Amino acid sequence: MADQTEISFAGLFFCSAFAACFAELCTIPLDTAKVRLQLQKRAALSGEGGSPKYKGLLGTIVTIAKEEGLLALWKGIIPGLHRQFIYGGLRISLYGPVKAFCSGGNVLADVSLFQKILAALITGAIAITLANPTDLVKVRLQAEGKLPPGAPRRYSGALNAYYTIIKEEGLVALWTGLGPNIARNAIINAAELASYDQVKQTILRIPGFTDNIITHLLAGLGAGFFAVLIGSPIDVVKSRMMGDSIYKSTLDCMVITLRVEGALAFYKGFLPNFGRLGSWNVIMFLTLEQVRFICV
Repeated sequence: MADQTEISFAGLFFCSAFAACFAELCTIPLDTAKVRLQLQKRAALSGEGGSPKYKGLLGTIVTIAKEEGLLALWKGIIPGLHRQFIYGGLRISLYGPVKAFCSGGNVLADVSLFQKILAALITGAIAITLANPTDLVKVRLQAEGKLPPGAPRRYSGALNAYYTIIKEEGLVALWTGLGPNIARNAIINAAELASYDQVKQTILRIPGFTDNIITHLLAGLGAGFFAVLIGSPIDVVKSRMMGDSIYKSTLDCMVITLRVEGALAFYKGFLPNFGRLGSWNVIMFLTLEQVRFICV
C-alpha cells in the first residue's frame, strides 16, 4: 500500500471509510446473491422439500429482481454502509501503525510478509469486534428476502432491526456469531491487505511498472482472489450462523454442513463471492489510492 505516513490517522480513516462505503454501494447486489446461495440449503436441513430456488450468480440476481424488485438487491445497504464505515475505516487506518509496531517500530524497515499478515490479522479482529452488530443486521435483512411472498417481515429497516434484536434477544445478541466473524474477517483482512501490499510491492519492482491505476487494479484483483480462496469456508459458516437459528454453535454448524452437504458446501457461492470480493477490492483500493492522493 502507499506510504501511510504522508497522511494523518484521522485523514486515512475517513479516506478508507469512504472508499469502503463506495465499494459496498457498488457491489452489494453480488453480496445479496452470495448470502441467498449460502442460505438456501436451510430447507434441506429443516426437512422441507423442493428444488433449489437460486441457481448461479446471474440466476440469483435475476430471480431476486423479478420476484422482489430491483431495489431488493440493495437490501441491507444501510447496515452495510454502517459496517464499512466502522470496519473498513479502522482495519485500513490501523494497518500502517500496527505493521510498524510488528516490525519493531521502524517505519522505514523492510517489512516481511509474515509481519504484514500478522498486522492485518490484528487490525481485522479489532475492527470487526466493533462492527459486528452492523454485520449481523445486514445479514438478517438480506436473509429475510428468502421468505415466501406475503409473509410478514420481522424488520422494517436497519434501525428497526437493531431495536428489535435488542428488545427480543438482548444487547449481547448483536454480537451473535462474533467468533466465526472475527476468524473470517481477520483472515480475509490478512489475505486482502497483506496480499495487496505484497503484490503491489512485487509489481513495482518489475521494470516499466509505476504506482498507477494499472498496478492498483492488478493488486486489487490479487487481494480479492486470495481473500475468497482462504475465507470462503469461514464466510459460509458466518452467514449460516447469523441468518439461521438451527445451529447450536460454530462447530455444530460446521459438522452439520459437512455431514449433510459435503465439504464442497463450504465453497458454496464461490464464484459470486469472488465476483463480489474481487470487484469490491478493485473498487475499494482504486478509490482509496485516488482519494488519498487528493487528501495528501
